[in-house]
Parts: sequence; C-alpha cells; structure tokens
Amino acid sequence: MGLRKKSKNPAVFSHEFVIQNHADIVSCVAMVILLGLMFEVTAKFAIMFITVQYNVTYINIDEGTDSISFYEYGFKDVATIFFYMLIAIILHAVIQEYILDKINRRLHLSKTKHSKFNESGQLAFFYLFSFIWGGSILTGEKFATDPTLLWERYPHSHMFLHRLGLILLVPHYLVELLFHASRLFYFSDENKQKGFTLWALLFVMARLLTLTLSVLTFGFGLARAEDQDFSVANGNFNTLTVRISCLAAICLTQAWMMWKFINFQLKKWREHTQNQIPRKKVANTKNKPSKKEYNKANASNGTVKTESGTSPRARKAKAS
Repeated sequence: MGLRKKSKNPAVFSHEFVIQNHADIVSCVAMVILLGLMFEVTAKFAIMFITVQYNVTYINIDEGTDSISFYEYGFKDVATIFFYMLIAIILHAVIQEYILDKINRRLHLSKTKHSKFNESGQLAFFYLFSFIWGGSILTGEKFATDPTLLWERYPHSHMFLHRLGLILLVPHYLVELLFHASRLFYFSDENKQKGFTLWALLFVMARLLTLTLSVLTFGFGLARAEDQDFSVANGNFNTLTVRISCLAAICLTQAWMMWKFINFQLKKWREHTQNQIPRKKVANTKNKPSKKEYNKANASNGTVKTESGTSPRARKAKAS
C-alpha cells in the first residue's frame, strides 16, 4: 500500500527541537515565575526575578521629607537579568512572527535578503526601544543639559560610570537605528538610499561626540577631583592608570569602528563604479549603427565601400 510517510519530529531537547520551540519553552518558564507571585510561600523567591533588590532610600532633609531612591548592584541581580532575558526572547519571537514574517510574504525577497531583512528588523526594534529608554533617563537625570554631572561628586557609589556609559550609548543607538531602518527601506525599494547618506553623516558625528565627552570626563573632569585614592569599598577608581586605560579603550574602539566604516564606504563605492562601467558599454553599443545599416547609409550617399575599405571604381558608360 502506498502510505505517505509522516515527517519525523526532532528529539526532545535536541538542538533542532530547541530552535523550533524556543519561544514556547521560554514562555512556559516565564509563566512559572509569574505564577510564583500568587502564593505566599513562593512570592519571596519569585520577586527576586522581577524587581531590583538592592535599592537604597535617602531622605532629602534640606528640601523637605521627600525620599530619593537609588539602586546598587549585587549577586541577586543575576535572577533579574535572567527573567528579563526571557521577556526579550518572547518579544523577539512576537516581532518575528506577527510583523517581519508578514512583511516578507508581501515583498517576496530572495533568501539572502530575507535573512538580512529579519536581522535589520529585529535590531531596529531593539535600538528604537533602547534609544527611547536611554533618552528618557538622560532627560530625567538632566545629564544631557549639564555635562559636569559626569564627574561632579565622584565617586558615584550607585552604579559607577553608568552616567558616561549611558550618555555615550544613546547617540550610538540612534545611529544604529537609522542604519537598520535605512536597510529596511532599501530592501523594500532599492531606489530609497538617502537614509544611508544621513546615517554616514551621523555616524562620524557620533564618533566625534564620544571622543570629546571621553576626553572631557577622564582627561579634565576626573583628573581635577580631590579624591584620587583607589578604594573598592567606596567605589573609587579615579586613578591615573584607570583613567588612561578607560580613555585608551574608548579611543581604540572608536578607531576600529571608523576603520570598518571607511572600508564599508570604499566597498560600496567600488561596487557602484563596477556597475556603471557595463552600463556605459551597453549605451555605446546601442548608439553605434550596425554594419548593414552603415552600408545602407553609405549606399544611399553614393559612397559604398568594399570589405577592404576601398570603394569600387565607377564603370565607364559604353558608347552607343
């Protein structure tokens, strides 16, 4: 009997099984953690995965009884990072299935462009969310309007160097968001390439801004601080060796990114030049008349030539 063979399901917990069902597996784990909040016995353990544990509250005596909350870091933050990593995986699967896959079906992209479209789509959502979140923090903490807060009142015992890291990441997120958004528009219509020009301009400006703020913070601001003693307990790392190491790491990172950017632009320029050469050849061949057309034109003008390039002699008329 001609029975149709059934497709074999991958083995449980195999690599292929995890790839096909990773979103469902992660959703089940996240739901178990959320269900733990419903019972008093497990709530104290489940809350570790959801909220930040090392919060410190200060009362502002000068301005009244308003309390200010700060957050420190510790070993329990590993559980919080794990839970929100699960949420990020779930959002990744939702964006892929309900947004990117539907757009891909309409565009009918090739296999290579399909994978690049999915990559840029996921990264565009990530950079958009990160840019909005980071921008809101900069606005609330007034770091963008007052750069001196990057080094004043050091050591910053609550999350050290998060101020400089945050203010450097937000412009970087904006530039990467523009790049991947430009790629998405390019895949939908290859004539839409103006976004790459704006991205190239902002990329160079972001690198200059990063170097400027880094030099101001490590070279001038922290170098003039009174307390420059190394102390892990107090969170003070303001020494000459640490400052030079941090500044050198940032400069090397920016130089490496500029090197990749220049190579990328040169590669695009070469590809554009190579594509223009065949077009010029095709245009020249179209404008050239064929051999038959050339002979016909010459025959009509009375200057027909042989293949050797010499015109035949005119025959004398016979005497009547």
